[in-house]
Amino acid sequence: AKHFGFITEDGEGNEDLFFHKSNILTEDLALEKNQRVEFDVKKSEKGLEAIDIKPLTE
Repeated sequence: AKHFGFITEDGEGNEDLFFHKSNILTEDLALEKNQRVEFDVKKSEKGLEAIDIKPLTE
């Protein structure tokens, strides 16, 4: 299983942000494909990274 992935931002540009599984704030550290989430962004040595990722409840 991969321990990383990419989140596509809503809005202009739709930039893909790297994330590591350890930054998912759920008990099982899992997300579903195309699941809507909220997150913060930090700058790392490799570029922008999504952190503190939380699923949105609809």
